[in-house]
Amino acid sequence: MTITGSRNALDVVEIVDVVALGESMVTFLPSRPGRLADVPSFERAIGGAESNVACALAAAGHSARWISRVGDDGFGDHLVEAIGSYGVDVASVRRDPARPTGVYFRTAGDRATGAHEVAYYRAGSAASVLSAENVDLAAARAGRVLHLSGITAALSGDCLDLLWELTEARPGRPLVSFDVNFREGLWADVDGPRVLLDLARRADLVFVGADEAEAAWGLCGAGDIAEALPEPGLVVVKQGRGGAVAFDRDPDGLSGLGGLARPAGLEDADCVSTHVRAPHVDVVAAVGAGDAFAAGFLSATLRGLPVRDRIRHGHLMAAASLTAPGDLAAPPARDHADRLAALDSAAWGTLRLGPGWTQAAQAPEEVRTP
Repeated sequence: MTITGSRNALDVVEIVDVVALGESMVTFLPSRPGRLADVPSFERAIGGAESNVACALAAAGHSARWISRVGDDGFGDHLVEAIGSYGVDVASVRRDPARPTGVYFRTAGDRATGAHEVAYYRAGSAASVLSAENVDLAAARAGRVLHLSGITAALSGDCLDLLWELTEARPGRPLVSFDVNFREGLWADVDGPRVLLDLARRADLVFVGADEAEAAWGLCGAGDIAEALPEPGLVVVKQGRGGAVAFDRDPDGLSGLGGLARPAGLEDADCVSTHVRAPHVDVVAAVGAGDAFAAGFLSATLRGLPVRDRIRHGHLMAAASLTAPGDLAAPPARDHADRLAALDSAAWGTLRLGPGWTQAAQAPEEVRTP
């Protein structure tokens, strides 16, 4: 099957809920635990921070568009078909006949352990030359939210220039969501931490892990992280099993979805912090949880839910990923997630989620632990 992935220049670009721009790669998952040297076979899947968010949002009922470049090869065909099968608009994905689609292999172990191995084959990939000249900028800006990540910025100078372009403050800019996604190994010749800090300060909504903020910027407390990012209207600091805390500089919703981050005259004293612990999760695979959290938070943002519920929906989407193998997992039905997100504090604190919970039709009390 031949897929051109190009949109006619005369087509009217449809406004969607979320546009996600960045590289996706074909992922090879091991057939059993062990070193890469010892694993006899692998199962093919897909992986990419931005496309993961787009797929999760589409599966949750939102309109989503993924923008990228892939090689004119079988792996590129697979990525476009697989991501499109979630209901994601892939018409703005361009094919590159001269560069390959990126691939990577990983072990089955938790990424947080020293035994975890990842072998990337992405140097010179089609997505590494994403630029303002070869991307459909109109399609990228035709969303209520534009979701970006620091991984794209690290791929090349062209990619970084594209992110500078897309995060430039301008009238009518979509709400820019930025996941820091610090990967030290990708920043060989550039001051990655400084670049990521500058990009985050140009965004409206920032997701950052407490661990990566410490590694990149030497910041240890959630409050210190928020202070280092004074411009975004909302900063979400993820703390692993400790939950997440959101710092909201627009607690009255004065800027609105799709406006620039911070209304004139809003003072730091107006910042409101909201902390929500993560539910207990019986982890199957600790991959893709950060992308899923962002998708859940963005889904609730698009629906106009309060910040506490946005964080809870982020945790629930992350729990869906953690209780399934691979980077992508079926999200809970919206009414199921809404019931769980509406639990009182005591009930939320006893919530435990295990494999298969997203398919359960139980009432909330049936998934709680004593």
